[in-house]
Amino acid sequence: MGNALWTGVRLGDVLDLAGADLGPGGQVVGRSVDRWTAGFPTDVVTDGPEPLVAVGMNGDPLPAVHGFPARLVVPGLYGYVSATKWLSGLDVVGWDEHDGYWVPRGWAKRAPIKTQSRIDVPRSGASVAPGSTVVAGVAWAPGPGVESVEVGADGGEWITAELATPLSSQAWVQWRAEVELAAGTHVLAVRATDGTGAVQTPERASPRPDGATGHHTVSVRVG
Repeated sequence: MGNALWTGVRLGDVLDLAGADLGPGGQVVGRSVDRWTAGFPTDVVTDGPEPLVAVGMNGDPLPAVHGFPARLVVPGLYGYVSATKWLSGLDVVGWDEHDGYWVPRGWAKRAPIKTQSRIDVPRSGASVAPGSTVVAGVAWAPGPGVESVEVGADGGEWITAELATPLSSQAWVQWRAEVELAAGTHVLAVRATDGTGAVQTPERASPRPDGATGHHTVSVRVG
């Protein structure tokens, strides 16, 4: 994960030049030189934030490890259905006409990124002094953006965190809060609320098949 500055051309412009039909019920399939494929609905191109065929990263030509000479960058979707590196071709086909590399391997075909948040400071298992403890991390909700982040200790009252200014609604945002902790062992948790008012679910699910859910927690020793 990161916040690179991408340089490229709009995927929609490329498909328009090719005369592609971006009507409902279709998908755009990116093909890599190593024959890897990923597909996503055509309405991602027509109705969502603009996907790019990227050729540059942070002011330099696209590095080989990130997909030189070109790759797809599609906001709001997990990379396994969208981020084709070393791009060799694009197809527009029916939704049922192709499954990308990961779909036959048990992963979901539709994969919008879920609202999530993470504690980076303090690390789990860390020892901290009693009193006010800074808790900080990042949160993301591509599309609606992050409206707020809250931190809790030991299942108690949620505390509203401060948010940095995000680069865009597609980017993650940094947050911090100060929590009063007495001597002992404590479990810290974090949750985010997106721009529609939807609160991050506490229900835990593994990344497979369509993205992890649940509140990130860390355990710290105080005193």
